[in-house]
Amino acid sequence: MNTAIGTNTEAIVVPTAEPALQLEHVSYSYTKSGKRVLIDKNYDFHAGSVVSITGPSGAGKTTLLSLLSGLTTPTKGRVLHNGVDLAKVDRYRFRSHDIGVIFQSFNLLPALTVAENIILSMDASGKTFDRPKKQIAAELIEKVRLQPEYLNERILHLSDGEQQRVAIARALSYDPQIILADEPTGNLDLATQDDIMGIFKDLAHAEGKCVIIVTHSPEVAAQSDEVFQLAPLRER
Repeated sequence: MNTAIGTNTEAIVVPTAEPALQLEHVSYSYTKSGKRVLIDKNYDFHAGSVVSITGPSGAGKTTLLSLLSGLTTPTKGRVLHNGVDLAKVDRYRFRSHDIGVIFQSFNLLPALTVAENIILSMDASGKTFDRPKKQIAAELIEKVRLQPEYLNERILHLSDGEQQRVAIARALSYDPQIILADEPTGNLDLATQDDIMGIFKDLAHAEGKCVIIVTHSPEVAAQSDEVFQLAPLRER
């Protein structure tokens, strides 16, 4: 069972019996130095919920991000996806089908249009789609609260807030169960930050996605359903 800090009582969240992602006694140490970054972490991340991961620099947020996204495996313990150990599955397929990652720096191709960036992500997933990809891209930019005319706009002409919305749409392009966002509001004003959080809450509460946000922002944490707080090194 999770221990939540600052639970949002207004959210209607119905957790599934099986967590979408689960940390089971997870520890991680750097191979060369042996320095421990995470020690015996346990947490259940459920569909239909927005969870913020917080903590000071050096607390292990970036390492945890890599573990949850399947980029690396724990030194001890397990990361489970729908009850299955990620270390025992095709992690490339997991990353291209089951989890959508939103990077702090957006990682969009500036010379391409919004539609082209989204469609490239769809192509890379290897999934098949039941309707034209540009139609799906149009539906996605509406979901992230952009007007239809943005579809053919080049990324280099967009503001940071607009690029963040496109990055969310791209992460949704192959309909993953889990959305993992790294500091998604770090460079945004408060009004845009609130709007981005509204999108994440819609994805969790209306569509049943598991949304996990790594953040330094107390405002973002306060708007989440749960907060998983990593302790600073001196408290371990």
